[in-house]
Amino acid sequence: MIRGQSVSLIIPTWNEAAGIEYTLRSVPKVVDEVVVVDAHSQDGTAEIARANGARVFSEIRRGYGRAFKTGFNAAKGDLLVCVDGDGTYPTGAIPELCEHILDRDMQFVSCARFPLADPKAMRPRNAFGNRVITAIASLLWLDNFDDILSGMWGMRREAWVQLDLVSDSWNFSEEIKLRARELFGDRFGELHIRYAERLGETKLAPWRVGVVNIAWLGLMRAGVERQVKALVRPKPKRFATQPPPAHEASEPVSSRTMQ
Repeated sequence: MIRGQSVSLIIPTWNEAAGIEYTLRSVPKVVDEVVVVDAHSQDGTAEIARANGARVFSEIRRGYGRAFKTGFNAAKGDLLVCVDGDGTYPTGAIPELCEHILDRDMQFVSCARFPLADPKAMRPRNAFGNRVITAIASLLWLDNFDDILSGMWGMRREAWVQLDLVSDSWNFSEEIKLRARELFGDRFGELHIRYAERLGETKLAPWRVGVVNIAWLGLMRAGVERQVKALVRPKPKRFATQPPPAHEASEPVSSRTMQ
Protein backbone atom coordinates (compact mmCIF):
# COMPACT_ATOMS: atom_id res chain seq x y z
CA MET A 1 0.00 0.00 0.00
CA ILE A 2 1.21 3.49 -0.77
CA ARG A 3 -0.34 6.62 0.75
CA GLY A 4 -3.53 4.74 1.56
CA GLN A 5 -3.84 3.26 -1.93
CA SER A 6 -3.62 -0.51 -2.35
CA VAL A 7 -1.45 -1.72 -5.24
CA SER A 8 -2.02 -4.75 -7.48
CA LEU A 9 0.68 -6.03 -9.84
CA ILE A 10 -0.55 -7.95 -12.91
CA ILE A 11 1.80 -10.22 -14.84
CA PRO A 12 0.84 -12.21 -17.96
CA THR A 13 2.92 -15.36 -18.47
CA TRP A 14 3.50 -18.11 -20.99
CA ASN A 15 6.46 -20.40 -20.31
CA GLU A 16 8.37 -17.83 -18.24
CA ALA A 17 10.04 -20.23 -15.77
CA ALA A 18 13.41 -18.63 -16.53
CA GLY A 19 12.31 -15.21 -15.30
CA ILE A 20 9.17 -15.37 -13.17
CA GLU A 21 10.86 -16.25 -9.87
CA TYR A 22 13.37 -13.41 -10.27
CA THR A 23 10.54 -11.03 -11.16
CA LEU A 24 8.38 -12.01 -8.18
CA ARG A 25 11.23 -11.93 -5.68
CA SER A 26 12.08 -8.40 -6.75
CA VAL A 27 8.55 -7.05 -6.14
CA PRO A 28 8.68 -4.21 -3.57
CA LYS A 29 6.69 -4.31 -0.34
CA VAL A 30 4.29 -1.53 -1.44
CA VAL A 31 2.60 -4.13 -3.69
CA ASP A 32 -0.37 -5.67 -1.87
CA GLU A 33 -1.06 -8.51 -4.31
CA VAL A 34 0.44 -10.07 -7.39
CA VAL A 35 -1.91 -11.49 -10.01
CA VAL A 36 -0.30 -13.84 -12.54
CA VAL A 37 -2.40 -14.77 -15.56
CA ASP A 38 -0.87 -17.86 -17.08
CA ALA A 39 -1.58 -19.13 -20.61
CA HIS A 40 -1.25 -22.84 -19.76
CA SER A 41 2.54 -22.81 -19.45
CA GLN A 42 4.25 -26.19 -19.83
CA ASP A 43 7.45 -25.31 -17.95
CA GLY A 44 6.15 -24.91 -14.39
CA THR A 45 5.64 -21.14 -14.54
CA ALA A 46 2.31 -21.27 -12.69
CA GLU A 47 3.68 -23.47 -9.93
CA ILE A 48 6.69 -21.19 -9.44
CA ALA A 49 4.38 -18.16 -9.28
CA ARG A 50 2.16 -19.77 -6.64
CA ALA A 51 5.21 -20.79 -4.60
CA ASN A 52 6.28 -17.15 -4.59
CA GLY A 53 2.95 -15.84 -3.29
CA ALA A 54 1.10 -14.87 -6.48
CA ARG A 55 -2.59 -15.38 -7.16
CA VAL A 56 -2.54 -17.46 -10.33
CA PHE A 57 -5.29 -17.56 -12.95
CA SER A 58 -5.24 -20.03 -15.84
CA GLU A 59 -6.38 -18.28 -19.02
CA ILE A 60 -6.75 -20.62 -22.01
CA ARG A 61 -8.16 -17.97 -24.34
CA ARG A 62 -5.60 -16.62 -26.77
CA GLY A 63 -3.70 -13.41 -26.41
CA TYR A 64 -1.57 -10.97 -24.45
CA GLY A 65 -4.45 -8.51 -24.25
CA ARG A 66 -6.85 -11.20 -23.14
CA ALA A 67 -4.51 -12.07 -20.26
CA PHE A 68 -4.38 -8.44 -19.15
CA LYS A 69 -8.16 -8.08 -19.26
CA THR A 70 -8.51 -11.14 -17.05
CA GLY A 71 -5.84 -9.88 -14.68
CA PHE A 72 -7.10 -6.31 -14.37
CA ASN A 73 -10.64 -7.54 -13.72
CA ALA A 74 -9.41 -9.97 -11.06
CA ALA A 75 -7.15 -7.46 -9.28
CA LYS A 76 -8.40 -5.79 -6.11
CA GLY A 77 -6.06 -2.80 -5.82
CA ASP A 78 -6.77 0.92 -6.11
CA LEU A 79 -3.70 1.21 -8.37
CA LEU A 80 -3.11 -1.37 -11.10
CA VAL A 81 0.44 -1.89 -12.35
CA CYS A 82 1.72 -4.38 -14.90
CA VAL A 83 5.07 -5.84 -15.92
CA ASP A 84 6.21 -8.82 -17.97
CA GLY A 85 7.38 -12.00 -16.28
CA ASP A 86 10.80 -12.11 -17.95
CA GLY A 87 12.75 -9.69 -15.75
CA THR A 88 12.94 -6.91 -18.34
CA TYR A 89 10.92 -4.30 -16.45
CA PRO A 90 12.13 -2.85 -13.13
CA THR A 91 9.66 -3.85 -10.43
CA GLY A 92 11.76 -1.67 -8.12
CA ALA A 93 10.35 1.35 -9.98
CA ILE A 94 6.77 0.56 -8.91
CA PRO A 95 6.85 2.91 -5.87
CA GLU A 96 8.10 5.75 -8.09
CA LEU A 97 5.42 4.99 -10.68
CA CYS A 98 2.66 5.02 -8.06
CA GLU A 99 3.96 8.23 -6.50
CA HIS A 100 4.06 9.80 -9.97
CA ILE A 101 0.39 8.93 -10.50
CA LEU A 102 -0.66 10.28 -7.10
CA ASP A 103 1.53 13.40 -7.02
CA ARG A 104 0.41 14.58 -10.45
CA ASP A 105 -3.19 13.35 -10.19
CA MET A 106 -2.74 11.14 -13.24
CA GLN A 107 -5.13 8.46 -14.39
CA PHE A 108 -2.67 6.49 -16.51
CA VAL A 109 1.14 6.53 -16.70
CA SER A 110 3.09 4.47 -19.23
CA CYS A 111 6.71 3.57 -18.50
CA ALA A 112 8.89 4.54 -21.47
CA ARG A 113 11.99 2.46 -22.24
CA PHE A 114 13.45 4.96 -24.69
CA PRO A 115 16.04 6.29 -24.77
CA LEU A 116 17.51 2.98 -23.61
CA ALA A 117 19.77 3.36 -20.59
CA ASP A 118 21.59 0.21 -21.77
CA PRO A 119 21.50 -0.14 -25.59
CA LYS A 120 22.48 -3.81 -25.26
CA ALA A 121 19.27 -4.60 -23.35
CA MET A 122 17.23 -4.75 -26.58
CA ARG A 123 18.09 -6.29 -29.93
CA PRO A 124 18.67 -3.65 -32.63
CA ARG A 125 15.80 -4.93 -34.78
CA ASN A 126 13.41 -4.76 -31.80
CA ALA A 127 14.57 -1.26 -30.91
CA PHE A 128 14.12 -0.18 -34.52
CA GLY A 129 10.63 -1.67 -34.71
CA ASN A 130 9.55 -0.09 -31.43
CA ARG A 131 10.77 3.33 -32.51
CA VAL A 132 9.08 3.07 -35.92
CA ILE A 133 5.72 2.03 -34.45
CA THR A 134 5.94 4.76 -31.81
CA ALA A 135 6.70 7.33 -34.51
CA ILE A 136 3.71 6.18 -36.57
CA ALA A 137 1.40 6.40 -33.54
CA SER A 138 2.73 9.89 -32.77
CA LEU A 139 2.10 10.97 -36.36
CA LEU A 140 -1.41 9.51 -36.58
CA TRP A 141 -2.48 10.93 -33.21
CA LEU A 142 -0.56 14.20 -33.58
CA ASP A 143 1.21 13.55 -30.30
CA ASN A 144 4.76 12.91 -29.13
CA PHE A 145 4.92 9.49 -27.51
CA ASP A 146 8.23 8.14 -26.23
CA ASP A 147 7.27 4.44 -26.21
CA ILE A 148 3.86 3.24 -27.37
CA LEU A 149 4.66 -0.48 -26.89
CA SER A 150 6.03 -0.56 -23.35
CA GLY A 151 4.90 -3.55 -21.30
CA MET A 152 4.94 -1.65 -18.01
CA TRP A 153 2.33 0.90 -17.02
CA GLY A 154 0.16 1.91 -14.08
CA MET A 155 -3.34 3.30 -13.74
CA ARG A 156 -6.07 3.97 -11.25
CA ARG A 157 -8.82 1.38 -10.97
CA GLU A 158 -11.39 3.92 -12.18
CA ALA A 159 -9.31 4.41 -15.33
CA TRP A 160 -9.57 0.72 -16.19
CA VAL A 161 -13.33 0.75 -15.65
CA GLN A 162 -13.67 3.62 -18.14
CA LEU A 163 -11.48 2.15 -20.88
CA ASP A 164 -13.28 0.20 -23.60
CA LEU A 165 -10.67 -1.91 -25.36
CA VAL A 166 -10.98 -4.25 -28.32
CA SER A 167 -7.68 -6.08 -28.83
CA ASP A 168 -6.92 -9.42 -27.20
CA SER A 169 -3.49 -9.65 -28.84
CA TRP A 170 -0.09 -7.92 -28.69
CA ASN A 171 -1.57 -4.67 -30.02
CA PHE A 172 -3.44 -4.30 -26.73
CA SER A 173 -0.29 -2.54 -25.49
CA GLU A 174 -0.58 0.30 -28.01
CA GLU A 175 -4.38 0.38 -27.85
CA ILE A 176 -4.60 0.92 -24.09
CA LYS A 177 -2.14 3.84 -24.21
CA LEU A 178 -3.80 5.55 -27.15
CA ARG A 179 -7.28 5.21 -25.67
CA ALA A 180 -6.02 6.45 -22.31
CA ARG A 181 -4.47 9.50 -24.01
CA GLU A 182 -7.72 10.21 -25.85
CA LEU A 183 -9.90 9.73 -22.78
CA PHE A 184 -7.79 11.29 -20.04
CA GLY A 185 -5.90 14.01 -21.91
CA ASP A 186 -3.25 15.60 -19.70
CA ARG A 187 -3.95 13.00 -17.01
CA PHE A 188 -2.08 10.54 -19.23
CA GLY A 189 1.71 10.65 -19.06
CA GLU A 190 4.95 8.75 -19.56
CA LEU A 191 7.73 8.02 -17.07
CA HIS A 192 11.19 6.88 -18.14
CA ILE A 193 12.42 3.55 -16.74
CA ARG A 194 15.50 1.40 -17.13
CA TYR A 195 14.90 -1.63 -19.33
CA ALA A 196 16.89 -4.88 -18.93
CA GLU A 197 17.71 -7.85 -21.15
CA ARG A 198 15.05 -10.55 -20.88
CA LEU A 199 15.53 -13.83 -19.02
CA GLY A 200 14.60 -16.76 -21.28
CA GLU A 201 13.87 -16.95 -24.98
CA THR A 202 11.58 -14.59 -26.84
CA LYS A 203 8.43 -16.18 -28.30
CA LEU A 204 7.58 -13.51 -30.86
CA ALA A 205 8.13 -13.27 -34.58
CA PRO A 206 9.19 -9.58 -34.49
CA TRP A 207 8.51 -8.62 -38.09
CA ARG A 208 5.08 -10.24 -38.19
CA VAL A 209 4.09 -8.69 -34.87
CA GLY A 210 5.38 -5.32 -36.08
CA VAL A 211 3.29 -5.42 -39.26
CA VAL A 212 0.18 -6.42 -37.30
CA ASN A 213 0.74 -3.60 -34.81
CA ILE A 214 1.08 -1.04 -37.59
CA ALA A 215 -2.08 -2.35 -39.26
CA TRP A 216 -3.92 -2.09 -35.94
CA LEU A 217 -2.90 1.56 -35.63
CA GLY A 218 -4.47 2.21 -39.00
CA LEU A 219 -7.67 0.43 -38.00
CA MET A 220 -7.84 2.39 -34.76
CA ARG A 221 -7.28 5.71 -36.49
CA ALA A 222 -10.06 4.83 -38.96
CA GLY A 223 -12.31 3.74 -36.10
CA VAL A 224 -13.03 0.30 -37.56
CA GLU A 225 -11.00 -2.01 -35.28
CA ARG A 226 -14.12 -3.37 -33.55
CA GLN A 227 -15.77 -4.30 -36.85
CA VAL A 228 -12.61 -5.95 -38.15
CA LYS A 229 -12.16 -8.01 -34.99
CA ALA A 230 -15.75 -9.25 -35.31
CA LEU A 231 -14.98 -10.49 -38.82
CA VAL A 232 -11.63 -12.12 -38.03
CA ARG A 233 -11.99 -14.73 -35.33
CA PRO A 234 -8.78 -16.26 -33.92
CA LYS A 235 -8.22 -19.98 -34.26
CA PRO A 236 -8.69 -21.96 -31.04
CA LYS A 237 -5.46 -22.47 -29.12
CA ARG A 238 -4.31 -26.10 -29.20
CA PHE A 239 -2.67 -27.71 -26.20
CA ALA A 240 -0.66 -30.90 -25.95
CA THR A 241 -2.58 -31.73 -22.78
CA GLN A 242 -5.79 -30.55 -21.24
CA PRO A 243 -5.39 -27.20 -19.45
CA PRO A 244 -5.41 -27.41 -15.66
CA PRO A 245 -8.31 -25.99 -13.65
CA ALA A 246 -7.82 -22.37 -12.62
CA HIS A 247 -6.27 -21.88 -9.20
CA GLU A 248 -8.86 -19.16 -8.72
CA ALA A 249 -12.10 -18.37 -10.52
CA SER A 250 -10.96 -16.83 -13.77
CA GLU A 251 -14.12 -15.84 -15.62
CA PRO A 252 -13.57 -12.13 -16.25
CA VAL A 253 -16.21 -9.46 -16.46
CA SER A 254 -16.32 -6.57 -18.89
CA SER A 255 -14.14 -3.64 -17.96
CA ARG A 256 -17.22 -1.53 -18.55
CA THR A 257 -19.36 -3.31 -15.97
CA MET A 258 -16.85 -4.17 -13.24
CA GLN A 259 -17.75 -2.61 -9.91
